[in-house]
Amino acid sequence: MLGLDASKKPAVPHVTLREHLEGFFHGHSIDCVPGVAGPIEDRVPGFRIFRIAPGPRFNCWAYVTSGCWSATQCDGHGLEFALTTPSDTHDEVHRESLTMNAYYHAGPENQRLDHGHTVAIGRPWLPDSLCDHWLVSLPYPFGPDFEICEWDGGHARILWLLPITEAERDFKACAGLEALEDRFEEAPIDFLNPGRASLA
Repeated sequence: MLGLDASKKPAVPHVTLREHLEGFFHGHSIDCVPGVAGPIEDRVPGFRIFRIAPGPRFNCWAYVTSGCWSATQCDGHGLEFALTTPSDTHDEVHRESLTMNAYYHAGPENQRLDHGHTVAIGRPWLPDSLCDHWLVSLPYPFGPDFEICEWDGGHARILWLLPITEAERDFKACAGLEALEDRFEEAPIDFLNPGRASLA
């Protein structure tokens, strides 16, 4: 059983998302942790983060939000967000990143995030990294079986927060998402390496 407050019955999407992740990451250790302290509960009540340890499917760490769907869904459809990282050394930083992203996404409707959007982090995603923005991307490390979590009455689409540089963000704004993704594929680059060079 994951670490949830036993006095609160989780919403169906939370339970289904947990089962989805446990099935996809079979053989991995998964726990459920809170976001960082702050006003997140005002916009995303019951916000939690699933923290997935390395295992047979993925040899690094992954973090996935739970609660964004419930706070922002429309007609049963909404988003959750994932990030990947080489280690859990900066665990609180990763939880802060997802908490801030969820708070922003669940604000006014003009702040709703979707595939291809970019978000300023306000700091490097990891210490000494040039990457200080997120690109809301398809979850390329995991594929379509990870991306869609369905249940009776709706589904959550899990999108990947991919760390990019400000210059790469500017390149996307000028040349478009496809041009930036083509550049990433041509390199190719290790998105788990916080010290990677900018491609723009």
